[in-house]
Amino acid sequence: METNKFNGTNYNDWLRNLRIVLDFENQGYVLDKPLPTALPEGSSPEERVTFNKWHEDNRKVRSIILASMTNEIQKQYDRLEDVPSIMLRMKDVYAVPDRHIRYATKSIFSGPRWPKGRLYKVMGS
Repeated sequence: METNKFNGTNYNDWLRNLRIVLDFENQGYVLDKPLPTALPEGSSPEERVTFNKWHEDNRKVRSIILASMTNEIQKQYDRLEDVPSIMLRMKDVYAVPDRHIRYATKSIFSGPRWPKGRLYKVMGS
């Protein structure tokens, strides 16, 4: 993650790399699902283990996210405790919708649009 540090302009690439790292660690779920805030009354031991693991994974992933940002951006998010809140705010500020990327790429590679028959008229003149 050090070579792909989030700098404010590379959100989509940074997020893709972050997901790769977290999927390897089986912690990717923390990015998208809300952090459980409390255990229900009479929770089973398995539910308590799951709850504790989720909070531990949230702490680890939060640290990874903050460590993979520039210091200036890090200061904007270091007070948020749960990962989904960090990710939601970052998405609102920095995300570039995929369709914009696809359109820009298509525009670069397809070149200018010629009206139908234009090439024929130029070549047939």
